[in-house]
Amino acid sequence: MVDHIVDSSQRRVRVDIRTGVGRRRRWSAEEKGRIVAESFAPGAVASEVARRHEITSQHLFAWRKAARQGRLVLPEDAMPLFVPVVTAPPEAGAKSSAAGSIAIEIAGMVVLAQPGVDLVFLRDVLRAVKAAT
Repeated sequence: MVDHIVDSSQRRVRVDIRTGVGRRRRWSAEEKGRIVAESFAPGAVASEVARRHEITSQHLFAWRKAARQGRLVLPEDAMPLFVPVVTAPPEAGAKSSAAGSIAIEIAGMVVLAQPGVDLVFLRDVLRAVKAAT
């Protein structure tokens, strides 16, 4: 059912110009880096950061991917993206590992990696351990 038919012969007196989220925006590299750094902060939720800056989560994740690939530079004061390596002498009673091996503690478990380990296999193991917790 038609509620209202517009008569195009009459002159219109009002024109609405809509601005806001619907318009295309341009983000500078500095703004992108600042938003991505905010999403990497401890305890930050990427979708909430995206909503706060009125962008889609997919847009933010594309920027994060670009940052990981080195195509987007984060501000110098941004938090580091990697966990620092801490060396400590082995604890008493701990399994001794071969020279050059590393112990990776993730989700309360320790994964020992020997020199020459297949990196794809190691990646899959670490992902599985993380997913299991």
